[in-house]
Amino acid sequence: MDHVLAIQDLLAADPRRSEALSAVADLSLPDAWIGAGFIRDAVWDHLHGHSFAPPAGDVDVVWFAPDMPLESADRDIEDRLRSMLPQFTWSVKNQARMYSRNGDMPYTSVVDAMMHWPETATAVAARYDGRKIEVSAPFGLDDLFALRLRPTAAFVERKLSIFQERLRSKRWLERYPMLTLVDR
Repeated sequence: MDHVLAIQDLLAADPRRSEALSAVADLSLPDAWIGAGFIRDAVWDHLHGHSFAPPAGDVDVVWFAPDMPLESADRDIEDRLRSMLPQFTWSVKNQARMYSRNGDMPYTSVVDAMMHWPETATAVAARYDGRKIEVSAPFGLDDLFALRLRPTAAFVERKLSIFQERLRSKRWLERYPMLTLVDR
């Protein structure tokens, strides 16, 4: 099974997610993607036999612009997206500034930032380039499609409590009973 093609097909077949990807593409932001639960939940819903559901929680837009490090730029983009598609809860984060909040070295791109996200299955993003849906997954897609919930390296040790809190608060094991928790 080609996991990238499977994600492209899932997102293209979901009118809500397709609309969100198109809206972000229309803004022409540098290195902009929609990631995390937007993709992860679509895949896990599909693998659990659930019908298309609206994205649960925020629609996480990640972009990379070192020349625009102010949080106010993110809020402006959220406002623009909200005016285009008010049915979504938009969360926009310029990854060029997020390293300091996360206690990491400066990121060099969205893909670099994703390598510091809490779970391998969450470190996935997609964007629409006007012709096709692109998928980025620095840890690969095997864990996502095998229904393995695995913390990334930093969250196995120094940030383990964050991973554990996410596991509890997001109720993944309840929502997706076929998941397997892998602690390393």
